Amino acid sequence: MSNIETIPLLPGRKAYFASDFHLGTPTPEQSRIRERAVVAWLDSIRSHAEVIFLVGDVFDFWFEYKRSIPKGFIRLQGKLAELTDAGTRVVLFTGNHDMWMSDYFTQEMGIPVYREPRRYIIGEKRFLIGHGDGLGPGDYVYKRLKVLFESGLARRLFRYLHPDVGIGLAQTWSHRSRVSNQHKGEELFLGDDREWLMQYCREVEAQQHHDYYIFGHRHLPLDRPVSDTSRYINLGEWVTAKTYAGFDGADLQLMTWSGK
Repeated sequence: MSNIETIPLLPGRKAYFASDFHLGTPTPEQSRIRERAVVAWLDSIRSHAEVIFLVGDVFDFWFEYKRSIPKGFIRLQGKLAELTDAGTRVVLFTGNHDMWMSDYFTQEMGIPVYREPRRYIIGEKRFLIGHGDGLGPGDYVYKRLKVLFESGLARRLFRYLHPDVGIGLAQTWSHRSRVSNQHKGEELFLGDDREWLMQYCREVEAQQHHDYYIFGHRHLPLDRPVSDTSRYINLGEWVTAKTYAGFDGADLQLMTWSGK
């Protein structure tokens, strides 16, 4: 886990957190509607956002070849470039769907890309932030697959595929995922003792205090006490709910974007 990083918050400024846009699924048309909603949300917060954390699975699939990236998502990329050019800080975490990000967003927009949870002091509160996949007990098959997929060998082998083939295969696989088939059943809260990310938060909190644990991945907006002085926030998703969190230096709130 990283050393702690400090982000001051001036009066009237806020930190924002969102995850699991899953742009690209289930159809290009539906994804584009969602992308426009994300861009509208970014526009709505830009005047008072000190930092915006995008906490993984921004894309339902992403891979960076040496000289090409997946087609589409230009509205979001343009908005992020506009924000960073204007001085708004943006931080990006990879998720299990877009783990093959490399340095494109860093080189083009100055956005750091992180693969593991990171610690921050924002204002005067301590945060631990990450996507959340592979943390806590259980999910052993995925944890083994994640080690394989994140290896340099896997990236090199995939890069040998022509983008039309590689991205097409990845999109076919992605369409079988739970987010693409979310209409088949809603995500349900399993209880604190059965939620792997809650158990992870408790394990970390026993070793080192954080006021807020911010994760995505779960596709369920949650605000749960980890201890008397710390909270686990899950950001939910944007395929159906469009939930996000905002922190004003004193308190953090889960909210729903109701614009278009």
